[in-house]
Amino acid sequence: MKKHITIYDKYIFKQVLFATTVAILLFIIVWIAPEMLLKVIKGVLSGDITPYTGMLILVYEIPKILGKAFPVGLLLGSLFTFDKLSKDSELTIFRAVGMSFGRIIRPVIVLSLIITIFCFITYDKLIPHSCQKLLEIKERNPVTQFIYTQKDENNNPLESVIVSKFMNNKMNGIIIMNFNDQIFSDLHGLEQLYIAKSGVMGKTPDGKSCWKLYDITSYNINSDGIFNEIRKISHKDILIGDVAENAYTLMVNSTKKEREITNKNLKSYVKLLKKESLDDEYRLFLNKYLQRYLHPLVCILLALLGCILGFSKPREQRLIGFTIAIGFIFVYYITLPFFDLLAEKGVLHPIITASFPPLAFLAATMMFYKSRDI
Repeated sequence: MKKHITIYDKYIFKQVLFATTVAILLFIIVWIAPEMLLKVIKGVLSGDITPYTGMLILVYEIPKILGKAFPVGLLLGSLFTFDKLSKDSELTIFRAVGMSFGRIIRPVIVLSLIITIFCFITYDKLIPHSCQKLLEIKERNPVTQFIYTQKDENNNPLESVIVSKFMNNKMNGIIIMNFNDQIFSDLHGLEQLYIAKSGVMGKTPDGKSCWKLYDITSYNINSDGIFNEIRKISHKDILIGDVAENAYTLMVNSTKKEREITNKNLKSYVKLLKKESLDDEYRLFLNKYLQRYLHPLVCILLALLGCILGFSKPREQRLIGFTIAIGFIFVYYITLPFFDLLAEKGVLHPIITASFPPLAFLAATMMFYKSRDI
């Protein structure tokens, strides 16, 4: 028998879509109103920003909220719709004509799949784009200090580069330490020290990537750790080849949060962190990368949970289902930073920390389904 869209499908789809949209809008308003809106209003009244700029700031803040609002909206939207259908005895009629639970919730599953796609796109494209636009509007450029150490195959340091200030792709106050083979206790001896006033990412004459340093003071150090020669150098190329690009990528991303990076760049960054043996950062960003794919799936689970909680008896208190739903939302978002910390510190593997919340929702959904007479 060929499947087709029925009047019932359209009716349920529209009802849940409307309720979900209202829930998402309310979530955005509640999230944005207390502090964010107040800051923008103060900025406009004080003359620091124009009303147009203030509107742009609020618009570009919305994608960050939408990522959290989609699952919440689906849960509350499906719960409200099915609770209303239960109270009006419509679900009883649907069951009486032979419709199974799976057939009844089919339009909701279709809607949740659509919103899941939107949720994924929001985290992959919209949020990184909006974060970049907010930095441009506020004319704020992150300033960072950065340390990069190049090591040999035995994990011994060859060269350390310390960037005192990095902003707008320009480096200032760069210190380069070249190590020798001498080891004093847990320290490696120095043979050369360079201090450059400025530097940029560039190319060598043969086209390889490098860091170009300018206005340099060079210090030669003898085996006793004493400067035996000090001289001035106009320019010098360091970190030749792939190592230059790797170090530059690490420095640029050190100022960014996970949400400011697209999926493609985040995947490359995770691989680079692993290659450079930056274990804490690697585990944290791998956890965040996996969440990019698992978090949108929560939309489907929460939509299903909302339908189950909405299957209530005519005299059952509506407050019970909504209380349980709000409790699930609170637990989910309050525990995400905890799992991030467990991944970063290596207590649990990032695969476990990223997948545990969706699996917990799946288990809870199955539990409620079995406990209710549906």
